Amino acid sequence: MENNRLGLLMIIFSIIFLVFLVYFNFQLEEKSNSFGCNPTDECMSVKNSLSIADIGFGFFGFLFGLGFYILFFDKTEKAILKKLEDEKNQKTGDERFSLIMKALDPFESRVMKAIKEQDGIMQSTLLLRTDMSKAKLSYVLQELEKRKLIKRISKGKGLAVFLKI
Repeated sequence: MENNRLGLLMIIFSIIFLVFLVYFNFQLEEKSNSFGCNPTDECMSVKNSLSIADIGFGFFGFLFGLGFYILFFDKTEKAILKKLEDEKNQKTGDERFSLIMKALDPFESRVMKAIKEQDGIMQSTLLLRTDMSKAKLSYVLQELEKRKLIKRISKGKGLAVFLKI
C-alpha cells in the first residue's frame, strides 16, 4: 500500500513539474522571439535557459517513469517477503516435526513419517507402507490421535489420516 501511495505521489508531482516546465519553456520561446534571436548576450542567456529546461524535461521523465514503475510494477518486495515467510513456516514445521519424532517410539515414528510423506493417506495404504499388523496400526493411530498429532476422517469405506501439527 505504501508503494502505491509513493508511486501515485511521484506521478502527480512529475505532472505538476511538467506543467511548470512547459510554461517555462513557452515563456523562454516568447522571449527569444521578441529579441529576434541574433547572437547577442540576451539571446545567449535565453539559449542557456533552454538547455536548463531540457535538463528539467529529463528530470520529469525520470520522476514520471519511477513513479509509474513503483505504482504498477514493483511487486518484488511483496514476493520476497511472502517467500521468506513461507520458508520460515516450512522450517518451523520441520523443526516441530523432528522434535515430536524424538518423543515417539519406533512404531509411532514410522507411522508419522508415512503420514507426513502423504498427508491424507488412507489407513489401508498406511497398513502396507508401515508393514504392521492391522491391530498394531489401529492401536498406534489411536495413541497418536489421543495426543492430537493426527486426525482420522471417514472417506468412503475407509479412513483418511492427516497430520494436525
